[in-house]
Amino acid sequence: MAASEGTQKVATSSQLGFATRAIHHGYDPADHHGAVSPPVYFTSTYAFSNVADNDVAAALGGKLYAREHNPTTELLEARLANLEGAEAGLVLASGMAAVGALMLSLLSQGDELIVHRTLYSNTTAMTEQGLPRFGINVVPVDLNDPTNLDAVVTPRSRAVYFETPVNPTGDVLDIAAIAARAHAAGLLVLVDGTFASPALQHPLLHGADIVLHSLTKYINGHGDLLGGALLGNVELIAKIHSQGLRFITGAALSPMASSLVLRGIKTLPLRMERHGSNALAIARMLDTHPAVAWVNYPFLPSHPRHAIARRQMSNGSGMMSFGLRGGFEAARRMLDNLKIITLAVSLGDVETLIMHPASIIRARKTVRPETHLQSGVGDDLIRLSVGLEDEADLLHDLKQSLDRL
Repeated sequence: MAASEGTQKVATSSQLGFATRAIHHGYDPADHHGAVSPPVYFTSTYAFSNVADNDVAAALGGKLYAREHNPTTELLEARLANLEGAEAGLVLASGMAAVGALMLSLLSQGDELIVHRTLYSNTTAMTEQGLPRFGINVVPVDLNDPTNLDAVVTPRSRAVYFETPVNPTGDVLDIAAIAARAHAAGLLVLVDGTFASPALQHPLLHGADIVLHSLTKYINGHGDLLGGALLGNVELIAKIHSQGLRFITGAALSPMASSLVLRGIKTLPLRMERHGSNALAIARMLDTHPAVAWVNYPFLPSHPRHAIARRQMSNGSGMMSFGLRGGFEAARRMLDNLKIITLAVSLGDVETLIMHPASIIRARKTVRPETHLQSGVGDDLIRLSVGLEDEADLLHDLKQSLDRL
């Protein structure tokens, strides 16, 4: 009994540090035959001892079927909520499933959503093409200056949505300043924190109402699954669960994927520390290389938004962007010259990944003419997701490639 009680204290105490909670929160091995790793519940439906039990479960919110209830997934939701400082969490099948469930649950025909002018490309597609089909008006604005929000708020405005750090630039927006203006106007504040993860940033503490993460990225960290998460207060998360997950998208995360994310979370703080230290060393090198025109990494002391980054993040992540003096063609040559760093569109993996958005857009235009670069993203921009390799090897690979331009 004493051992069981001690384990439970470790698993639930709010006084413990982030790394300890990332490993233990919400799980007591004594409740699962002593299994140190949480079991994976592979079942699509749940049996009941009698009809009355079934009726009670249905009335309480549907602990009947795996789309709405799975113990492995619910442990992941509880752990993520704890690490983010949220009351509740909901995980979904991908980051875009989280975006869709969030927006279609909280917005209705005739509503307006205000967004930052630069967003992840598929979120941009959702706001430009998806939401308008359902009568939801989307208003892009440059939230680098939070006062710009005042000019676009109307009686139809319901929420403001933005990423920080921003994809693909890596720039940061002032959560507290935006949230103060949004709340004064009666708007919800929805923040995508994927580029930072809960190890580095807690938007809820700065005024956000819901935080979104693509679990595919840093939180899982190993590039082997898709997943998304929404974290916030009980009321909002319950609404998205009962509508967005149950019948709008049905995009449930599989229990196997939930188990893999739980495993990834255990090393999240260690990984983010290494991502950040490698990235800062690379940003410093790029900032002095003659082939590089500019570097956007807010944890460089010279960055114009360095103070904002330091105020709302505990450290820099592995995400940055930079541009070459030779523009589009130089970016193409530079990517071809790399030996270790991998050309790929995802981010937050243990491997260092690099991509050139303008090249992807030019290719997509052949089949989707409406495709375009996000506002604020030029032909020269290269996005770099710095991984966990040895710092010296990454510096050498980038330098030898840049030196050949």
